[in-house]
Amino acid sequence: MYNDNSSLVTIDELCEILMIGKNTAYSLLKSGAIKSFKINRVWKIPRSSIDEYITKQIKK
Repeated sequence: MYNDNSSLVTIDELCEILMIGKNTAYSLLKSGAIKSFKINRVWKIPRSSIDEYITKQIKK
């Protein structure tokens, strides 16, 4: 699914990509650790934000 050409992912896809639960995913989004935005009540997460987050975590 991550190799899909879509540039935005949903909260469920984020959970699958990072192998985390929804509570953790929402915490990452609300804290700004992963850059994202909301359309109405639906979170939209750019794939590039996920890549940036992973890269930052590797460098720690």
